[in-house]
Amino acid sequence: MVIHRIIPNLNVADAQAGHEFYTELLGLEKEFDLGWIVSFRAPDNRAAQVSLVSGDATAAEDSVLSVAVGDVDAAYARARQLGYEIVHPLTTEQWGVRRFLVRDPHRNVINIVGHPD
Repeated sequence: MVIHRIIPNLNVADAQAGHEFYTELLGLEKEFDLGWIVSFRAPDNRAAQVSLVSGDATAAEDSVLSVAVGDVDAAYARARQLGYEIVHPLTTEQWGVRRFLVRDPHRNVINIVGHPD
């Protein structure tokens, strides 16, 4: 599996608050803002990214980590083949990504995502 980046998803009460910490102190740029999730990236390293999550718009549970992969369909097939619990089925979301959420052996929810970029 080709992994493009791994992004920590910080579960917060309000994804719209505290942006200055990430932009002014850490020098990150806001990559996208969907209201319930806001993601920040380093301007010189697209793999350096962090997201604030305050309630997933389409999944029943928030993820603690996003893993951007080259072939999300193959990753989904592999997760099912290995018998992992799928928390949110493979879905093309209205904001343009294709993803699924899976539970790891420690009960953490991981967002496996294919980005168009």
